[in-house]
Amino acid sequence: MPWDPDQYELFSGPRTRPALDLLRSFGVSDPEYVVDLGCGIGHLTAILAKRWPAARVEGIDNSSTMLARARELDANITWTCGDISQWEPEAPVDVLFSNAALHWLDDHPGLIGRLVATLSRESVLAVQMPDNHREPSHHVAVRLAGHPRWRRALEPVVRESSVLKPDEYLQLLQPYVDTVDIWRTTYLHVLDGEHAVADWVQGSFLKPFLDALGVEEADSYLSEYRSRISRHYPALPDGTTLFPFTRLFIVAQRRND
Repeated sequence: MPWDPDQYELFSGPRTRPALDLLRSFGVSDPEYVVDLGCGIGHLTAILAKRWPAARVEGIDNSSTMLARARELDANITWTCGDISQWEPEAPVDVLFSNAALHWLDDHPGLIGRLVATLSRESVLAVQMPDNHREPSHHVAVRLAGHPRWRRALEPVVRESSVLKPDEYLQLLQPYVDTVDIWRTTYLHVLDGEHAVADWVQGSFLKPFLDALGVEEADSYLSEYRSRISRHYPALPDGTTLFPFTRLFIVAQRRND
């Protein structure tokens, strides 16, 4: 089943804020080639294009559905459908930006090496990844996937988080760049809606689980997930729900001094 832009965009404000925080954390003078790796519906790619209007800007994603929405934003951006794990640029990249995408890929030691190899002599690698896999929003989904009703279909889908510890990324990057800045931020989102947290997770982490099930079984799984997750994230008296969400940020820069 293709990615659903509307489901993903239910919480566009809270989802976008970490990317804007990442973008504010670094500066590059007059880049020629800017890439948004895992661009989704492209609204962040469009922001990159506005920040560096003279640059060639490319957004890459493996979802044709997401890219169809992205192409409505800016015809001057190059929109490329492809597997970001196999991506190779046509030229060295000056700004390699990736928001909430690389955590879907395995083998991060190898991945980081490949990404650094694409950079120009004066460049930046800027990455934000969800780092929330230890929290109920994620481990409830994994435990539920082990239920006898869904285990056979979901066992191939369940995977360990590929996100490494901050010091491991530091060790991987330091030999190849001049500066590395790595930090975690936990955002306390205040969400509206009866099933706010489940709706959020349905647009991202739950997608492979639901895709692996038939329609009826997916509905049953989602219903049970909603019931269980509400115990961990109860609604407040005003109807909103607090959803703490941790993200990992990496900014690695090369300077042509």
